[in-house]
Amino acid sequence: MISNSQTFSIDTHCHLYETVFQHDLAQVIKNSVDAGVEKILIPNIDQSSISDLLALCKDYPQNCFPMLGLHPCYVKENFLSVLHEIEPLLKKEKCVGVGEIGLDFYHDTTFQKQQLEALAIQLDWAEKYQLPVSLHSRNATQQVIDLIKTNHRSVRGVFHCFTESKELAKQIVDLGFSVGIGGVLTFKNAGIAEVIKSIPLEKIVLETDAPYLSPQPFRGKRNEPAYTKIVAEKLAEILHLSVAEIIHSTTQNANQIFFP
Repeated sequence: MISNSQTFSIDTHCHLYETVFQHDLAQVIKNSVDAGVEKILIPNIDQSSISDLLALCKDYPQNCFPMLGLHPCYVKENFLSVLHEIEPLLKKEKCVGVGEIGLDFYHDTTFQKQQLEALAIQLDWAEKYQLPVSLHSRNATQQVIDLIKTNHRSVRGVFHCFTESKELAKQIVDLGFSVGIGGVLTFKNAGIAEVIKSIPLEKIVLETDAPYLSPQPFRGKRNEPAYTKIVAEKLAEILHLSVAEIIHSTTQNANQIFFP
């Protein structure tokens, strides 16, 4: 166990099983804890990432916590068989959420219909097993909101990597969901600072999406959970609060969602 007795924060979305971490994983987790980031939530991508993800969480059970789901960009013709493989593991592996799930109509809409069906099935899982969801919604946030609003009002969780408008933020909060804020917040022309001011602090959680979307000054380099603190610092600057207040509130928010 790697632990830190000081106040800690939670990285609510990090792909720590990616190959870019293989050579120095122990050091990356130590860096995380040294930076006060004691819990790291690990979302799945597809069937190929399950074994590495679960092995990571077994090796660091006090620091890494699994979520399982099928990422929308990996929804293909065989999505039903992949979902059949994933579902039994949600309870068996004591997952803290269903994720990473959602819709992505940015890269490819070939499997748009299948993405919608896969999301509906996995939202059913969230209701069945009473688990929160970690949602990916690129060029499709309104569609995700509408699906939840229509058929899955009891589901709760996080719209991860939120970079959308005030109007969409309000709809998300009104649904009872939170937004995950990461390194994009530090980008000079991201335009999200004003939107963040409109979101209640109790509906914000921190994330990195590591190894992707590193905050400044590490943009373009490998991201890692320790950089959650950089996001907290930027959020504190925007909201005119102390970093301690941001860390306390966002950690409390994340615990209420994923560790009730």
